[in-house]
Amino acid sequence: MNLGGLDVSRETMDRLKSYEALLKKWNPAINLVAKSTLSDAWTRHFLDSAQIYQLPGRNVDHWADLGSGGGFPGMVIAMIAMEKTNPGRVTLVESDTRKCTFLRTVARETDTEVNIIAERIERCKPLQADVLSARALSDLSNLLAYADQHLSSTGEALFLKGASWRKEVENAQRSWRFNHQVVTSKTEDGPAILRISGVSRA
Repeated sequence: MNLGGLDVSRETMDRLKSYEALLKKWNPAINLVAKSTLSDAWTRHFLDSAQIYQLPGRNVDHWADLGSGGGFPGMVIAMIAMEKTNPGRVTLVESDTRKCTFLRTVARETDTEVNIIAERIERCKPLQADVLSARALSDLSNLLAYADQHLSSTGEALFLKGASWRKEVENAQRSWRFNHQVVTSKTEDGPAILRISGVSRA
């Protein structure tokens, strides 16, 4: 079955559909995603998350998702990983205990293997992730500080950014050194995915 250009099994698609149903059930109480996006949740959240899965282009041992919130993109990556056995393990970091309860419920009800850490990102022990992802979390300068803390020396970060990403890159370059590649979003005009490596303070 096709998931935004990625070939997945019916079992993976069933997991994602169950996840979507849980999102719509829980969202009124916890506000996991903007209410206005629920009617188009499949494109706005699920396909938007899935599009980054193939970007590393290699086998990944540890993929860590920061500020996971409702689980995007990390939980989607974990569900794909159940089928592809790549990445080897997925960690979600989320400080809001109610959102962690939701994430654990999704993992349990869809039988998805994922490690969920209920902790502030800056207080976590270094994760040494091969791939670090974040979506709608913070501006790029803050994300680079997280990458400096949690990314392995040979790893890369995949940050899904809105239409103002160019300004964020410009601002971040005043305080940080990093290599970046811009990947155009498949789901919206304007936003982009920033592939970042070689992060160090300027």
